[in-house]
Parts: sequence; structure tokens; C-alpha cells
Amino acid sequence: MARALGWDIGGAHLKAALTEDDRVIKVWQKVTPIWRDFDSLSAAVDEIEEEAGDVSVHLVTMTGEVSDHFPSRRTGVERIARVIAERLSGDIRLYGGAAGFLSLGDARSNIFDIASANWHASATLAASRIEEALFIDMGSTTTDLVPVSEKKVWAKGHTDRDRLASGELVYQGYTRTALMAVARDVPFVGRSIPVMNELFATMADVQRVIGVLDEADDLHEAADGGDKTIEGSRKRIARMVGMDAVDARDGAWEWLAHAFAEAQVRAIHDAALKVLSRDELTDDAPLVVAGAGRPVLKRLAARLDRGVVDFSDLIDCPSDLRDGICRAAPACALAVLANEKPA
Repeated sequence: MARALGWDIGGAHLKAALTEDDRVIKVWQKVTPIWRDFDSLSAAVDEIEEEAGDVSVHLVTMTGEVSDHFPSRRTGVERIARVIAERLSGDIRLYGGAAGFLSLGDARSNIFDIASANWHASATLAASRIEEALFIDMGSTTTDLVPVSEKKVWAKGHTDRDRLASGELVYQGYTRTALMAVARDVPFVGRSIPVMNELFATMADVQRVIGVLDEADDLHEAADGGDKTIEGSRKRIARMVGMDAVDARDGAWEWLAHAFAEAQVRAIHDAALKVLSRDELTDDAPLVVAGAGRPVLKRLAARLDRGVVDFSDLIDCPSDLRDGICRAAPACALAVLANEKPA
């Protein structure tokens, strides 16, 4: 059977997916904070390759090139491609978005096709499987919003800059986003209070306090390096408004967490309205949701009065891999597309 291994190399996580023919049979997610420890990427690649065994082709996409470990995105693409070339054997292809699959030798001349093209892989897979939809992937750091219909990806932007301007890329993530980037002020015990511009807490703390966090989605240390418990998260959230957790009842901190969660949903909602206002999709088009932040995206779908399709519904896989596939949508998409599109 043809076996393909898809790789999605981010700045914080490495995700991979193995297919036999077009059925996903295994998914990986490794912590790789390349801004702090670039060697963690090499170690994680080695671990996954060993566990995967023989494969026919490696398909690679990346967003890690934007890490401040690199002086430029060009350098980032080149260095990540070099790691892949040094550590993997056999047929290796880089994903270049609309440019398709490219050889390692094409990397230097196609830097800005390869850079941060992982969203395009997932959207392409969705377009091949559903008549029309707004594809949304909310990961730990960012959210992608891409209309698909007529077997095509209708993205207005392709670079990060253009996607930010079009509303197709929102820097709001399910766990790693700092709370100071979510709201400038929040309601608390009946009045509005400004939010401190300090990295005291992240959205992982919010999701934990409101009771929706799967701890498998929070693989990095807490902002203060402390306990990843409800009590620890309350303490960190309290600091965002200049207080300690003991200064108010537990219910007050839960309401404060809900306020941050609401602010984040509104930011993504605004982006969705911007994209939908282009009138490329009918009112019946559902949301295809992927990423760790699917609980947030399902709330968004209710606000938009649209149906929801899990990304894993579009892929042949064992039921116990569904959550992992949604977390690693670009890697899974590449591995499946390897058997559908000529490399």
C-alpha cells in the first residue's frame, strides 16, 4: 500500500500524519518551541520518522519560518527545509499552496509560496470533499478562515500580510494567545476594568477555568511556569486585572474568564463577517471546523446560524483519531492529497 507522511512544522508544535492509500492511520503532535530550542525540531522529526517506518513520500508544509529565531522568513524556510533534507530520506516534497508540491531544490526560488501555506492544504482538502463551506482552523496561536466552493479555494490573500488584511488570518489562538491581546478592558464585578499589558495569563487559562479545555491541547508551560490547574489559572487571570485570586470569589474569576472568551469569539466573528461579506458562499454553506479551538468555532457557527462539519468527517480514519486529525488538519490533508494529486 502507498504510505505517505504529511508534516506541518510550526513554531510551537510539529504535527504529522501517516496514511496508507488515503486512510489516516496515525497522527503525531510534538512540542517544538523553535524560537527557544531549534534542535527540538530535529529531535521530533527523528522520533516521528522512526515510529512511522517506511513511507513512499514525505509532504511538508510550515509556518515555523516566522519564528523570531530566524532573521527573515526566507532564512526560516531555507533552514527548516535543510533540517528536513538532512533527516528524511526518499521522496520529499514541499507544499507551495496554489503552486502545488515542489521539490527541495525549488525551495529557494519559491520561498513565499512555501511560507505559511499550511492553511491552503487543509482548505484544498475541504474543497475536494464538500460542495461549499467556510473552512476555519483555530490552532493554539492563530485562526484561518477560507471560503471553499466549486472544488476551489477562494482565498483573497496568500501572504500573511494580505491574509491579515482580508480577514482570512486572525492572530487569536485557543491556548497560546496572551490575554492582553484579546481585550483591552473587561467587565468584572459590575464594572469595566482595563487589562494589564503583561504576559500574566493565556487563553489556556481561560479555557481551563470555563471548563472546556482538553489538556492535550495545552502542551506548553503556563505563562508563570506554574501549575496548570484551575486554581493556577484563576491566579494568573486575576493578575491581568491587578488582583490576586483570594480577592474575589471563584465565581467572579469564572465570569472574568467568560468575558475573555467572549472577546475572542467576537474577534473571530468580525473576521468571519468580513470574509462572508464577499458573498462567495450561500447562506446554507456550513462551517468546516478544525484545530484545537473547535469548541470556539462551534459557538461561532451558532452565531452565524450555520451548520458545522468536523474536518475529520471529510477524511477516512479510525474513530479514535478524529480529534488528532482535527488538531493536525494540514498534515493530514497533505498525506491524503499525496494520493490524489500528482506530486
